[in-house]
Amino acid sequence: MIHSLSGGVIADNEMYTFAKVRTDGVPAWFLSPFRVKAGDLVLVPAAGGEAVGEVERVENCTPQTAPVPVKRAREILGIVPKNS
Repeated sequence: MIHSLSGGVIADNEMYTFAKVRTDGVPAWFLSPFRVKAGDLVLVPAAGGEAVGEVERVENCTPQTAPVPVKRAREILGIVPKNS
């Protein structure tokens, strides 16, 4: 990790997994605390509580390349089991 002269962190080598999830036709990026793949149905936080959405894409990112700021990113709550 590199620190700037003003005391802030410039680089963090930690990797984060982000998933692009579509709920009600609207895509949004969420941190994924567990492994998901495109096509999985997941439970995510929504304005009215929780919503089920489909994972469209998964990316591993550093804080600098993340699609949304890591500190403000919401997390996927769980995977919805597929009916057999």
